[in-house]
Amino acid sequence: MLAAAFEALRQTFSPLLRGLLLKSVVLALLVLVALGVGLEAALTHFVDIPTYPWVETTLAVVAGLGLVFGVFYLVPAASSLVAGFFADDVAERVEGASYPGDRRGTPQPILRSLAYSIRFFGLVLAVNLAALLLLLVPGVNVIVFYVANAYLLSREYFEMAAMRYRTPEEARALRRANATTIFIAGLLISPILLVPILNLITPVFGMAYMVHLHRRLAPLPDAGARRIGEKAAAAS
Repeated sequence: MLAAAFEALRQTFSPLLRGLLLKSVVLALLVLVALGVGLEAALTHFVDIPTYPWVETTLAVVAGLGLVFGVFYLVPAASSLVAGFFADDVAERVEGASYPGDRRGTPQPILRSLAYSIRFFGLVLAVNLAALLLLLVPGVNVIVFYVANAYLLSREYFEMAAMRYRTPEEARALRRANATTIFIAGLLISPILLVPILNLITPVFGMAYMVHLHRRLAPLPDAGARRIGEKAAAAS
């Protein structure tokens, strides 16, 4: 597991994934700006600031610091959304470089990939906003942030890697069968979220890592069996 993590980290900064990493970072920053603007608007709308100048100044400083912490807690949500745009590109390059003798996975339909990422974006956003509300409870908020994102992001990235070779139902079943291993792998992704700037690599690193982990956990299914499974799922 550690070997897969180090290999994914090496590939993230290598020429193999560097271009995708740059695009991912730019998109993540744009998403964070949008989320930050939304958070600031919500604070302005729901918090009634008194008209005393010293109170306004004090609250403005506090609000500014709160916004910085708020954006920090929104990085996992931004990463979850950005992953949907680059998951297949990252997986394609990692598979080609690390497993050249094996067949490549099948990219997900763009609408399915985006719908999947948006669903997880909403879930991750809700969880991290809850962790943000625990900001005044030292220690607890960090634990919630770390553990919750280890579970959520590892789950999302692993299923996206697995769905290149399996139906969504099969990918979820494989993830459930290896839930402990995948969660522990998520605990290796979460520390990156705690480091400002570096945490922006999460979508690329996380996806590359789960491509390697998926290959280690289960043999690739037969391509024909996947097509039969997809047809059966569509028919039902």
